[in-house]
Amino acid sequence: MKGRLGQSDAEFYALEDSTTPTHVGSLAIMQRPAGGFDYEHLLAAIEERPAEVPRYRQKVRSVPLGIARPVWVEDRDFDITYHVRVSALPQPGSDDQLHDLVARLNSRPLDRERPLWEVYLIEGLGGDRLAVFTKTHLALVDGRANVDLMQLLLTSDPRRPEPPEDLWMGQHEPSDGELVMGAVIDLLSRPARTASMIQAMVGEVADSIGGLQENAADVIERASSLVRARTAVTPVRSLNVPISRSRRFAVATMDLDEFRRLRAAFGCTVNDLLLSVVAGGLRTWLISRGEPISAGTEVRVLEPIAVDDVGLGVGEQVRAYIVRLPVAEGNAVVRMRQIAHGAAAQVDRNRQVAARALATSGGFTPSTLHALGARTAMSVSPRSFNILVTNAPGPQTPVFLAGVEVEQVYPVPPLIANQVVSIGITSYNGKVYFGLNADRDGMWDVISMTEFLYEALDELASSAKGDR
Repeated sequence: MKGRLGQSDAEFYALEDSTTPTHVGSLAIMQRPAGGFDYEHLLAAIEERPAEVPRYRQKVRSVPLGIARPVWVEDRDFDITYHVRVSALPQPGSDDQLHDLVARLNSRPLDRERPLWEVYLIEGLGGDRLAVFTKTHLALVDGRANVDLMQLLLTSDPRRPEPPEDLWMGQHEPSDGELVMGAVIDLLSRPARTASMIQAMVGEVADSIGGLQENAADVIERASSLVRARTAVTPVRSLNVPISRSRRFAVATMDLDEFRRLRAAFGCTVNDLLLSVVAGGLRTWLISRGEPISAGTEVRVLEPIAVDDVGLGVGEQVRAYIVRLPVAEGNAVVRMRQIAHGAAAQVDRNRQVAARALATSGGFTPSTLHALGARTAMSVSPRSFNILVTNAPGPQTPVFLAGVEVEQVYPVPPLIANQVVSIGITSYNGKVYFGLNADRDGMWDVISMTEFLYEALDELASSAKGDR
C-alpha cells in the first residue's frame, strides 16, 4: 500500500457524484508539426511521466465497512493505453465542435477502478491543428509531490527530456482482509483518532435510539450552522439551480497587453480587471435572462489566490477569498473600483505570488493551481458564494508538448453543486484564456456569456480612453 488518502482527498473522493465529478481539465491546442504528430507520439511522451509522479499508476481502494479512509494502491494491471485515448472531429472540425466534444468528455466521471486520470488526443481540427485534453481527479493533485498532468506534459524546453530510469513493476494489491488489518493498525497507533471515531459511533447509536441529550459537538455544530446561515449568499435565480450530468464548454481569448494598459490607466491590478470583466459579462447575461437586478444585487465569487513564498510549495500557496461583484452597477469604471476596493480589503497584496515566480517553478504551473483552487472551493460551504472563478498566471514564453509548441491553453474547472458555471482564467504567452464550464441545461447560452465578456472589456477600454 502507498498510503492512506488525506482527509481532504478522501472528502473529494467521497462527495463526487454523477452531476458533480471532482476532476479538473485542461485543453491545449497546437499546430500540427511538419514531421507529424499522432497518438504514438503522445503516448511516448506520457509513458515517461508516471516515473516522476508514481501516483499516476495508483488507484484508490476503499476499506471494507468504512472503518478508515481509502488507500492508494498500485494498479498491477496498469494499462496506459486505457488512459491515453484518441478522438477525432469531422474534418475540418470547427472550434465549436471541439468545445462540444470537450464538454462531452468532461461530463463523464473518471473510472474509479483505475488510476484517476485521462488524456485525449483530438484530431481533425481545422487549420491543420490538433488538441490535447486532460482530466485529473482532485484527490490526485496536492501541489507538492503530486501535480496536475498538464504540468507534467508542458515544458519550456522544446527538446524532449531524457526519460528517468523506470523499472516499475506492479506491487501486490492488498486483499480486503489486509486493508482492514492495515486500518486497525493505523487506529491502534493513533489513540486520539480512535477515541474520536468511537465517540462518533456512540453519537450515531444515540441518535438512532432517539437520545435527547445533546453533546458538545452538537452545540458546536448548531452554532456553526447559525454563523453559516448569517453569511449565506442569496442565490441568483439564473446562476444557482440544481445541475444536470451534461456540460457545455466555451472559451474567450483576450490580449494580455490590453489588461496591462488598463492597469496603468486605472491604477489597479490585472486581477481586479479580470474580475471586472467577469462582473460585466455576468451583468449583461443576467439582464438577457430577465433576471431582476436591484440596487443591492451582487454575485459573490469564490476566487482562490496564490499567496506566500514559492519556497513553501504550490500546495500551500492557495487561499480562498470571497469577492463581491456589484452586477447592479451600470458604470464599468465604478464597478471596477468597487471590486478593487473589496479585493484590497481582504487580500494582502504583499503576500501574493508574482506571476513571474510562479511561471518559473517548474512545468506549466497554472494547471496545478487551477486544481488546487478547485480543491479549496470544494472545502468551502457552497452557500457562501455563487460561482467559482480560478485565475492562475502562466509563463509569457512558449511551452511545448512532446516538442510541439502549444498555441493556446484553456482551463476547464469543475462545477460546484447548484452552480451553473465555473470560470477558469490563465494568462500565457501574451494572451488571457478564459474557459467556461457550464451546465448544459442551466446555461445553454454559455456562448453568449463569452460574447458579453468581450463587451465588458471593450467597455473598460472605452472608459480608459475617455479619461485621457
